[in-house]
Amino acid sequence: MTALSLSAPSIDLASVPTHVDGVLREFLDSKTRIAQETRMPTDLPGTLQGFLDAGGKRLRPMLCVIGWHTGGGQGDLAPIVRTAAALEMFHAFCLIHDDIMDRTPTRRGQPTVHHALAARHPGRLGLDAAWWGISGAILAGDMALAWSDELLHGAGHPPARLTAARRVLEAMREEVIYGQYLDLTAPLGPMDDVAAALRVIRYKTAKYTIERPLHTGAILAGAEPALHEALTAFALPLGEAFQLRDDLLGIYGNPNQTGKPVLDDLREGKHTVLLALAAQRATSVQRRHLYQLVGDPDLAEDGAAHIRDVLDATGARATVENMINNCYGQALTALRNIPCPPAAADALRQVAALATERAS
Repeated sequence: MTALSLSAPSIDLASVPTHVDGVLREFLDSKTRIAQETRMPTDLPGTLQGFLDAGGKRLRPMLCVIGWHTGGGQGDLAPIVRTAAALEMFHAFCLIHDDIMDRTPTRRGQPTVHHALAARHPGRLGLDAAWWGISGAILAGDMALAWSDELLHGAGHPPARLTAARRVLEAMREEVIYGQYLDLTAPLGPMDDVAAALRVIRYKTAKYTIERPLHTGAILAGAEPALHEALTAFALPLGEAFQLRDDLLGIYGNPNQTGKPVLDDLREGKHTVLLALAAQRATSVQRRHLYQLVGDPDLAEDGAAHIRDVLDATGARATVENMINNCYGQALTALRNIPCPPAAADALRQVAALATERAS
């Protein structure tokens, strides 16, 4: 593997996805060969490779590598890059299952795994194609979960640091699954509950996407607990900003850039901070429209446009933009208190801008 440039004076963030993708491709190629030799289906490693090849920001791997550098990591980078790849493999598990729960047809401009598998349904088995696709996607996600562990354990970390990292990753897994469950059950509660929507963000996104990857890298570098606390002060507001931007893109984004239809979140009835603020401020007529339209699985573009009008008229969209700016400012303020090399601080600043100013 080509050396990853992490030494002073800068960290080459652009090279991290390339190195991580190389590890994932080599790992899945090996799994494909083993499946062929043992006469097992090659569909599972092939499906996962196709899913990973479709794109993605590789934000969690980048933060894992930055966390390692922030904690003073030195020496061979191969173990931390492999750990970063394990995080991306776990993320594949989360996304594949999330797409099933959200009934999402596309991701990154490509059919989601359960839709892609359903399209390959033989037709002659007397089975429902959608059920067949969902079943296969569940298994592909399960395999990604198992293989994320295999990548981590094969990274070559000293036993004590591997044990410490596992504690962080076990907490991360619980947090994101609890966050997903909170998101799943949120529509059972009132639409105007901003606190509930923020709680989903904390566990499903902020801790999972930003905080725990940073902690993982730092702990594998042997960092002290004080650094973890400083990283948390940076990570949580940034993670909140990241998800708030995602919520805006889910309704106002350009599908050609996001790779995802703009009607999905509204059809699903996802209780976001954006919708909660609008429901709190809406007139009785506006609120009635929100409750009639949000969560309608047959919602068309004209209905979505009406919802956007309410979001704009109530100031919900503008408020969320202000919240993003405020969270971004909190993260940058916290960054000043992180005791780390200048190169790591610069990299964290780059990631903060990437997470909040993105269009996809």
